[in-house]
Amino acid sequence: MRRWRIHPSEDAALAAAVVGDVLSGVGTPLLATSYLRAMQRVMPVTFCTVFVVDAAGRIELVSAASSYGSTAERTSERYVAQRFDLLDPNMAWLAARKLPGRAQLWMGHQRADEVADPVYRAACYGDVGIRERASVLLLQPTGQRVAVSFYRSLAQPEFGTADFALIEAHATLLADATAAHGRSAVGARKAVEPALAERLLRLSLREREVIGHLMAGRTAKEAAREIGVELTTVRTHQYRAFRRLGIRSQKELLRGAGPH
Repeated sequence: MRRWRIHPSEDAALAAAVVGDVLSGVGTPLLATSYLRAMQRVMPVTFCTVFVVDAAGRIELVSAASSYGSTAERTSERYVAQRFDLLDPNMAWLAARKLPGRAQLWMGHQRADEVADPVYRAACYGDVGIRERASVLLLQPTGQRVAVSFYRSLAQPEFGTADFALIEAHATLLADATAAHGRSAVGARKAVEPALAERLLRLSLREREVIGHLMAGRTAKEAAREIGVELTTVRTHQYRAFRRLGIRSQKELLRGAGPH
């Protein structure tokens, strides 16, 4: 495993299409999807995950996307459920660092065979055919830590110097977009009834994605088109989410009300 400090250059010229893709996911359930689409314009990558953990060690945000259906979402759900963030070398390393006076950006590179814990290694690498990951790591003075990671499968070439340079060039954009997304998420949670906001965090990633589209006023059919799944799949996630939230209709969801 390697990590090195990023010193962003203000002279880096980024493609407008890449910037547009990154920013398109801010404030939506499709943050990692937008990051994956953006970086696939400049290099081959298979998965993208965005993990944010607060100073107390609480997971604040998880977003995941894959070129292969819902594989990344399912893997990330397991990551959260089994608290793999406590074993994740990136997150453990960031948590152990002294808090900086100003935000720090780092790059991390990790191969699957470098992961010590066999359960974590199997769940997040071996079982899904991932060879390695390259990560943009952000440590805030508040203690919040962020990891935006891009993964390559066994069928893809290893990350090289040119790949790291490309990711470094986009590191500030990715960090700023993730911070903006976090601010919008806080605003959204404050906009709904507090008990409902707390219950939203108990949903699976896919259920939260569906609910996010419904809270934005989209129909189930429109949500299915945006996510890229069948309408019946969206209906299933909607039914499960409504049951967990204790609501019966999209109207109740939009009101931020519902029985407790």
